[in-house]
Amino acid sequence: MRFVDQVKIHIKSGDGGRGCMSFRREKFIPRGGPDGGDGGNGGDVYLHTDSSLTTLLDFRYNAHYKATNGAPGMGKNMHGKTGDDLTIHVPPGTLVYDADSDELLADMVEPGQTTKLLSGGQGGRGNARFATSTNRAPRHCQPGTPGETLTLRLELKLLADVGLVGMPNAGKSTLIRAVSAARPKVADYPFTTLVPNLGVVRYGGFKTFVMADIPGLIEGASDGQGLGTRFLRHVERTDFFLHLVDLTSAPEDNLLEQFDIINGELKRHDATLANKPQLVVLTKNDVTDVRERAEIARPLFEQRGYQVFTISAISGDGLKELVEEVGTRLDALKEATSDDGTTN
Repeated sequence: MRFVDQVKIHIKSGDGGRGCMSFRREKFIPRGGPDGGDGGNGGDVYLHTDSSLTTLLDFRYNAHYKATNGAPGMGKNMHGKTGDDLTIHVPPGTLVYDADSDELLADMVEPGQTTKLLSGGQGGRGNARFATSTNRAPRHCQPGTPGETLTLRLELKLLADVGLVGMPNAGKSTLIRAVSAARPKVADYPFTTLVPNLGVVRYGGFKTFVMADIPGLIEGASDGQGLGTRFLRHVERTDFFLHLVDLTSAPEDNLLEQFDIINGELKRHDATLANKPQLVVLTKNDVTDVRERAEIARPLFEQRGYQVFTISAISGDGLKELVEEVGTRLDALKEATSDDGTTN
């Protein structure tokens, strides 16, 4: 399935139905008087967060959405039917912008969240509404008011607890395959992963967290290099990062160089990302050279205050300890959030 995270759509609420001009005509009832009913109101337009969706792909094939118009009024004081509301389903994490003014209209984060975007047009009044003591046979009615229109820009930012960052081929896709049911493509060349991947990781027996593999981070990514800023926004909602470092490609004279490059790109994209906690993960520990270099690299990261894990996603070495530490940290964050009522 293709991953689509930005689309434009056009939405319109229903038009109000026209009021009816009618007079009661029955045998033995002279001068029956006006009996034209009102038109029905047009349908409203809502957005609803559907947790079964993970992409905006469907909007690529259908960019126009319209609620049902209100039915016109009829004789015998029969009012027109109200138009059916339109509910558009979007994945959690969807930002809704007015495409013309760039105003943020809604942030669809919570599953089941519903937001009203447009109100339907009002139905017109029938001629029965205009009868007075001095005008007993009004011969006019009202048209319904037109519905509202809006062009939206939908932007998806994945909702995940933990984000995997690192240079291409650092082992992000291999790690998420090893600890979850996600199956991203894995190969021995850069930019194998072309779309973000989400995986649900189990820990503590029955608890779970969501891990996101974010592709395309290289030097200059914040300026559009590689896959550029297209996927950097997907790390903005994560609680913290697992920063994967591949020591097989790290320079001998500076094992922190690639680590600093990625952190610099995160900071240039959004300064708040630099303040998110990170765990450093030295990957490919099944390689002999990596095990030797890891002993040199570990104290360098620890001197900067980072907790360091050495893993092999192939052999499974260190994965259990890493997953349990991530789960412990997430539990602590949730407790802190519930205690002070704020979001970390």
